[in-house]
Amino acid sequence: MGGAVVDEGPTGIKAPDGGWGWAVLFGCFVITGFSYAFPKAVSVFFKELMHEFDIGYSDTAWISSILLAMLYGTGPLCSVCVNRFGCRPVMLVGGLFASLGMVAASFCRSIIEIYLTTGVITGLGLALNFQPSLIMLNRYFNKRRPMANGLAAAGSPVFLCALSPLGQLLQDHYGWRGGFLILGGLLLNCCVCAALMRPLAAPRKDGGSGPQRSSRRLLDLSVFRDRGFLLYAVAASIMVLGLFVPPVFVVSYAKDLGVPDTKAAFLLTILGFIDIFARPTAGFITGLKKVRPYSVYLFSFAMFFNGFTDLTGSTASDYGGLVVFCIFFGISYGMVGALQFEVLMAIVGTQKFSSAIGLVLLLEAVAVLIGPPSGGKLLDATHIYKYVFILAGAEVLTSSLVLLLGNFFCIGKRPEASQPEAVASEEKLHKPPVDVRVDSREVEYFLKAEPERNGEVVHTPETSV
Repeated sequence: MGGAVVDEGPTGIKAPDGGWGWAVLFGCFVITGFSYAFPKAVSVFFKELMHEFDIGYSDTAWISSILLAMLYGTGPLCSVCVNRFGCRPVMLVGGLFASLGMVAASFCRSIIEIYLTTGVITGLGLALNFQPSLIMLNRYFNKRRPMANGLAAAGSPVFLCALSPLGQLLQDHYGWRGGFLILGGLLLNCCVCAALMRPLAAPRKDGGSGPQRSSRRLLDLSVFRDRGFLLYAVAASIMVLGLFVPPVFVVSYAKDLGVPDTKAAFLLTILGFIDIFARPTAGFITGLKKVRPYSVYLFSFAMFFNGFTDLTGSTASDYGGLVVFCIFFGISYGMVGALQFEVLMAIVGTQKFSSAIGLVLLLEAVAVLIGPPSGGKLLDATHIYKYVFILAGAEVLTSSLVLLLGNFFCIGKRPEASQPEAVASEEKLHKPPVDVRVDSREVEYFLKAEPERNGEVVHTPETSV
């Protein structure tokens, strides 16, 4: 399966780490905010939808589930579209889909139609925006990439804090139909963000026709031959099983302890507020020269911290204990959110990232659909929230150990005996004959262009697990 890459740009281009990259970062911030916050913000309309269509809470909850499933499950489709048409055209179409779905939902007469419009169409539109925006961010930032990822990831809690009150305000003044219509118009801003995703262009060489783009498969399955990618995919899938469970049940946990509804809902506000600052901070720390080569281990620590927080949160017996839990959960959750895609970029490199992220999101989609419902079934069987938090914590802890031990034993221990021979042979390979005179400018260009020739990325401590 092959095809030309329209928006890929020539290989070997140096990331500007600034300039127009800041506009790309802003667009990625907005897209990330819409993608992660919108499925949760739509829940403020659930009560009116239940009254309108005479359905239960479980029926309305499928709206958010379908949105998330489309966001994660269409990863390979997004990868194919990006590799075939480029990031900007895919994002423009995605913005139109996201808006069209919400506008069409405002005219729906049944919950099935809501599933198709808000769930499938809007979810697909958000997916077509989210993945390409991360790919463009990866192209524009290299040295400052951890910081850029942290700032972009902060869009999720910021937009959640903004969209939820906005949705409630729209519902109070215009009803759910008017609210859906206005939110559909708001999603057109995704098209504005798409316009910011300007493809990188390399300067033309003197007397040449410019650098040529390398052809690439629409979906590069060769990433499965990378042990680092396999470890990351397994660990991320296990992590997602338990990562989203505590935020779903913490409010109900508080109410079960006798906490008033208003105070119980304030727990999510605390979590989101801490998350806003945790993500950029984690990005800045990861970007430090002495820390960045160990970003995989830092990601493992973030997952371990999150799982340990879940286990300790299961012992909370009053509102104060849940507040402390939400503070530490917000810190660990923000660290995970800031590092997850940064680590994936470091593992697979720039050229394979568009395919790798699509495949990882597909695997995570299965876990997203299994995680919260399994926690709900455990709660229905035991009626004890403690067990739900213990299950979530155990799953996230397991994922951290898989990544940490797998990286240490399977990836970290590579055969070193053959390295001197390989270096010697490589030096012989690139050493010019004694009797041949080589222009110094040609040598300099060759050395700069060699690391990414034929679409291959050199693995440095920052681009390998």
